[in-house]
Amino acid sequence: MASPTAVTEWNIPKRTTGLVLFACWLAILAEGYDVGVLGAVLPALAEYKEWSLTPLELGGLGAYALVGMLFGALFIGTLSDVIGRKRMLLLAMVIFTITQAGAAFAPTPEIFGLFRFLGGLGMGGIIPVAAALTIEYSAPRKRSLNYGIMYSGYSLGIVAAALVAMALLPVLGWRWVVAVGALPVVLLPIIAWILPESLEYLVSKGRLAEAKALASKLKVPNYQPVAPAQPGRKIPWREVMSAMFSGKYLRSTVFFWISLFCGMVLVYGLNTWLPQIMRKAGYDLGSSLTFLLVFSLASAVGGLILGYLADKYGQKTILVIFYLLGAGGILLLMFPNTMFINLCFVAFAGIGSISTSLVLTGYIADYYPAAQRGTATGWALSFARIGAISGPIIGGWIAATGISFEFNFVFFAIVGVVAAIAVSLIPPRIVENRSPNTAVERELAVD
Repeated sequence: MASPTAVTEWNIPKRTTGLVLFACWLAILAEGYDVGVLGAVLPALAEYKEWSLTPLELGGLGAYALVGMLFGALFIGTLSDVIGRKRMLLLAMVIFTITQAGAAFAPTPEIFGLFRFLGGLGMGGIIPVAAALTIEYSAPRKRSLNYGIMYSGYSLGIVAAALVAMALLPVLGWRWVVAVGALPVVLLPIIAWILPESLEYLVSKGRLAEAKALASKLKVPNYQPVAPAQPGRKIPWREVMSAMFSGKYLRSTVFFWISLFCGMVLVYGLNTWLPQIMRKAGYDLGSSLTFLLVFSLASAVGGLILGYLADKYGQKTILVIFYLLGAGGILLLMFPNTMFINLCFVAFAGIGSISTSLVLTGYIADYYPAAQRGTATGWALSFARIGAISGPIIGGWIAATGISFEFNFVFFAIVGVVAAIAVSLIPPRIVENRSPNTAVERELAVD
């Protein structure tokens, strides 16, 4: 049973939930554009004579932002549980929007990579913070659906990148497509105005008066926060990691990390290389960008559907089914088909990679205790960023070796199957009617 500090199904105002979802959706939309823009301009970068990049170097450019995202998810996700979730979300957004302008006008690929790395620090921090806020301010039976709604912004951001590329690449070139990613900086005042601070964060710091005042402002009825045993104490990361790998959470943590690792390989490998792979399959630039468009749009719609199904039938069951369906869609792309049939398979690939991974991230945020949500999600995403970094590099390696383009689909399909197996091995969430045994458990056991 949730403690009085938790925002529960019967007392969370729908307006508050809607504002939190909208603010996080805007931030994720901006991030989705910045993540997707490299895949959208990659064919143009491959033909950019001033830099003369090899396929392996192109894959490396795709990895710069992902290395930054690894550290961003780790540190910003953890800091959000220390100095405030709202504050860190705004800071992360400032970082990745401003650095897009620097990447757009970088004189060399090295400078371009540096700005992409710096931007990745912010991009990596957005997801764990937005996940924690969305889960906190959602009714328990609607958490997966609300998370899917919020995270649809990610896929729609990639859709926007593909559309902007289709419009601007032929007339202005790749630099202006990248530069558009800096425009969401104007959204910061709106997000700062409508997004409330985390009540869980305020309570964990012993700031009960502020929590009560905020709850009153948000019209949360009967809100009676309970002071933590050691208010304001910063939980050392070693203790948090020890709790995550304790006997209670060890198996869950391992298989969450493996499955999310595989999911990130799929998301970033396909997002970066899909247009170029389809060009090798014989499609022109416009058609290859259409594949990226359908891949992302299907994942946005799929995220909503999977979120609803996950709330109704359970996250694990839905994730296993759709990771396998996604793997099948990816594999079938290797065979010659009509444009329509291949677009259908690409849609399955998008749902079975991006949509499933977003539901999986929400599953992680919902699985661990409330005070640990940002940290647990951030650490899981940081490990998964190794997979995200590997995806574009592996795609570049396959292109550099001259292996048939069909091998890309075989490889990514296998990764999808491994993700499904790992999810199937995650144990059910343990609900115990006992007091926490350890100091760390007492500090973390908010819900």
